[in-house]
Amino acid sequence: MKKYIAVAAVALALAAGVGVYFGSGATAAPASTFVLLDGSKKSTDDLKGKVTLVNFWATSCVTCVAEMPKVIATYDKYKSKGYDTLAVAMSYDPPSYVVNFAETRKLPFKVAIDNTGSVAQAWGDVKLTPTTYLVNKKGEIVKRYVGEPDFAELHKLIEKLLAEA
Repeated sequence: MKKYIAVAAVALALAAGVGVYFGSGATAAPASTFVLLDGSKKSTDDLKGKVTLVNFWATSCVTCVAEMPKVIATYDKYKSKGYDTLAVAMSYDPPSYVVNFAETRKLPFKVAIDNTGSVAQAWGDVKLTPTTYLVNKKGEIVKRYVGEPDFAELHKLIEKLLAEA
């Protein structure tokens, strides 16, 4: 019975868009090629040397749209200290919607479109949005959130990772 209550609580938290963390310890970010809106490419190796937030999202995801101002504010707060953000639009998101969203919201960071779904697959078969990964300077995933992160806690973790050599 307790098991079912725990499963129901996690399901309810996900449905409510509450950030849930799974996993422990740092693991290498999967080798991926991100195709950016301008057609250029970025690889997982390009993430090394900075603390990077990799945010899987969709224009049709209410929680994604609602959290985007906080994602932007976090980027603006830490970008000069070695922090970056990469927003990865899901394969089902029409590219024209993604471009329109990025332009009208003036997203200050790189936006990629995962046309084939291969990036989401490589990063743990991401299906729920938003799913957000925090990657350290060594290119390792330190934390994974499903749903909107607790941004106060996220900021503390970013500061800790930025302070690391």
